[in-house]
Amino acid sequence: MARWKPISAVLVLVVLAASVYFFPRAMLSPGGVEPGHLGLAGDCFACHVPFRGAAAEKCIGCHAVADIGARTTKGVPLSPPHAKAGFHRGLLATDCVACHAGHRGPLLARDANQSFSHELLPAAARGQCATCHTAPASLVHRDAGSNCLSCHTETAWRPATFDHSRFFRLGGEHDAPCATCHTGADPKRYTCLGCHEHQSVKLQQKHARHGISDMEDCARCHRDTRHRDREKRRDRD
Repeated sequence: MARWKPISAVLVLVVLAASVYFFPRAMLSPGGVEPGHLGLAGDCFACHVPFRGAAAEKCIGCHAVADIGARTTKGVPLSPPHAKAGFHRGLLATDCVACHAGHRGPLLARDANQSFSHELLPAAARGQCATCHTAPASLVHRDAGSNCLSCHTETAWRPATFDHSRFFRLGGEHDAPCATCHTGADPKRYTCLGCHEHQSVKLQQKHARHGISDMEDCARCHRDTRHRDREKRRDRD
């Protein structure tokens, strides 16, 4: 079996070489240029440096950093100016290729898209997500505020984390699916009555002694399951 490994390796190299020779565009091309660069199609060295690839110095030869979002590469004022594009002026480094590819992606991997590198932002600008991003119009984000970093990171939108213990600690018997407490797919509303029947006279009297008449907003007082342990010890005593 071992003697076939060198032969297999040679065959793979032959197939690759033949593919590059007969189908150079499919094998080597990074895909068509972006619409704004159609005038440069075929002129690779307008953006690329030999043996280095795309280079930022080539980009700023046409795209002056101070003009991005305000003027075209021909110096024509944009109306209205794209205000959000002005953040380019405050980036820590002029590294265009860290975010922009210039091509629509390789023909064999169209989903190979680049994303913005938040490491280029000054420290004072990080965390001010609402400057560039608009929160999704979903129930989860409806009242979430502007502190995106409480659930999301600067590297990717997904996966996101949510610290449920800030509102109610999920543990023990309360380690349940969201729909158990949040009915109607609305995370801002919840009910405990699906599991706890707070209808008995005894429970109503117990809460009334503490001046509590609202039996719906349980989490206002009961933040986790530890109160049940305290009540059990109190009952035993």
